[in-house]
Amino acid sequence: MTGAFALSGGEVTRRTRRLMLAVALVSQTLVLLDNTIVNVAVEVLADPVRGLGAGTGELAWAVSAYPLVFAAVTLAGGALTDRFGVSRVLLPGLGLLGAASAAAAISPDGVALIAARAVMGAGGGLIAPATLTLVTAGLRPDRRARAVALWSSAAGVAVAVGPVLGGLLLARFAWQAVFLVNIPIVSGLLLAGAFLPRLPAPGRLRPLDLRGAALAGLGLAVLVGGIVQCGREASAPALLVVAAGMALLALFAWYQSRARNPAFDVRLLLNRGFGRGVLGLLLSFAGLAGQLFYCAFFLQGVRHLTPDQAGFVMFSAAAGIVIGNRVCSGAAERFGARTTVLTGLVTASLTYASYLLFDERTLIAWIIVMLFIQGFGAGLAFAPLTSRLVGGLPDDRVGAGAALVTVTRPLGSTIGVAVLGSVLTLAYGNTIRPALNGLPGPAAERARDSAESARAVAADLGRPELAAAADAAYVHAMHVTAGWATVLSLAGCAVVAPGLRRIGEQWS
Repeated sequence: MTGAFALSGGEVTRRTRRLMLAVALVSQTLVLLDNTIVNVAVEVLADPVRGLGAGTGELAWAVSAYPLVFAAVTLAGGALTDRFGVSRVLLPGLGLLGAASAAAAISPDGVALIAARAVMGAGGGLIAPATLTLVTAGLRPDRRARAVALWSSAAGVAVAVGPVLGGLLLARFAWQAVFLVNIPIVSGLLLAGAFLPRLPAPGRLRPLDLRGAALAGLGLAVLVGGIVQCGREASAPALLVVAAGMALLALFAWYQSRARNPAFDVRLLLNRGFGRGVLGLLLSFAGLAGQLFYCAFFLQGVRHLTPDQAGFVMFSAAAGIVIGNRVCSGAAERFGARTTVLTGLVTASLTYASYLLFDERTLIAWIIVMLFIQGFGAGLAFAPLTSRLVGGLPDDRVGAGAALVTVTRPLGSTIGVAVLGSVLTLAYGNTIRPALNGLPGPAAERARDSAESARAVAADLGRPELAAAADAAYVHAMHVTAGWATVLSLAGCAVVAPGLRRIGEQWS
């Protein structure tokens, strides 16, 4: 048939193919958008008047809950798609995401918001694998590579659009708008999804490992909870929770290593090149996500930018990522993948160190330049590193390896926000303490929780010197956190550097 594409169960027209591609790309962009649009809203959510009065720890959880659950559910999402078909996984995933977005918008406090964000992550974890299957269904191998490239570009679009859209919504509406914006998009996707063709199941079904996914999610949740608690007080019970989370993840790794068909094949990490590449990618994502977390507080709290102004400033990092993604292929061909990846990673890491020089008087133009360079470095490195990791896998391990690389971004983001958010909270609380002398007990506790709460207390009590002390304490805490973000990202560079030469070697 002219203008048609073949599926094993028949043919679809070009119009249907365009519908499949549109649903897949918009759905994937929405999933990733929900992981970026909240970054610019954290300062508003921390405000007791304009938002929920959430503390830094609660906000770290609200940001981390989405990618954490997303990563765990993605482990089962691919197998569910294979078993039940695209529509039976994609459409319920969209419905779950839409319902959880509505729940997030009516959250009365930080705890309810965390729960809603976790359910949103579950919806996203169902959607992402289904969209990849939808975008490649029925295509010849030569067309499939281009379709996957389009699917991957959704990440760049989401990173670019998220801060700007979030800032524009917050400038004109209440914070609930950053979640309610999902509902009309989900509604349109559900309507379009009703016209999708029914795709046949593959010949070989992957096993449905719900036990493994649950164990991974539980381990990550306990670990992140312990890290966030350490940010409030590095006590023995908090350290025990961290140890328990690590023990659960070790149990998950042992369980997966003994499985006949693991959903998350940890044995791939035993290859030195692949293992180093994945660990380096994880640390790099951790540094980037953690840095964007405290940058939003700095721009809106200390520099007093409006949400839309902060969104446009942070857009410079997204623009850098998009441009870095566009030039990375040419750079890798000319200078080699190893040189391109390491140049990008080191460049991004050094921009984190530039925050050590930022304070209340730093020109916004310098911040924009640094964010752009940071994004450009990340964009220059991540795509060729990911391609090299997946391209170096033997044919019979591409699926398992791709799944492992896919969850690196949400895992790294979760760990980065948890760890660096906890460093930020601990450093701020210790620095602001002398300025709280003489305050009533409840007011002092609120002011110690976050700089946003301290400014609210200062306004209530008529203490402008407390607001100034909160700004100074936050800048000091940001410097401490920026130092650790730099160390974390440079550690990723050190891990990746020798591993890039060995990717694809010694597979057995």
